[in-house]
Amino acid sequence: VQLQASGGGLVQTGGSLRLSCAASGRTIGGLTVAWFRQAPGKEREFVLAKRSDGSTSYIESVRGRFTISRDNGKNTVHLQMDGLKPEDTAVYSCAAAVGRPITSRLRDPGTYDYWGQGTQVTVSS
Repeated sequence: VQLQASGGGLVQTGGSLRLSCAASGRTIGGLTVAWFRQAPGKEREFVLAKRSDGSTSYIESVRGRFTISRDNGKNTVHLQMDGLKPEDTAVYSCAAAVGRPITSRLRDPGTYDYWGQGTQVTVSS
């Protein structure tokens, strides 16, 4: 499975961006897909995930602002980010795991079998 992330850019506070994670080699519907981010000087952080059964898990700081969706026809997962804040600035990476990991495992990068390259998101104040 290969994952290709795209859609990053520079936006002002309050703006929106949509990131995409296109999968090849396997149907994305059978995968749990997550987005992680890493800001300069900080550790990689779990942001949100959509399991293969459609359930989602978010960190509190993005709840109500970020939405993850799956486009099975395009074998792609999208991350819609609204109400962006400077603290959302980071390199965002998508990751995928086969099946449906339990909730306690979603935030662990080691859970994921496949990773895409990162895409930079910069939010100016």
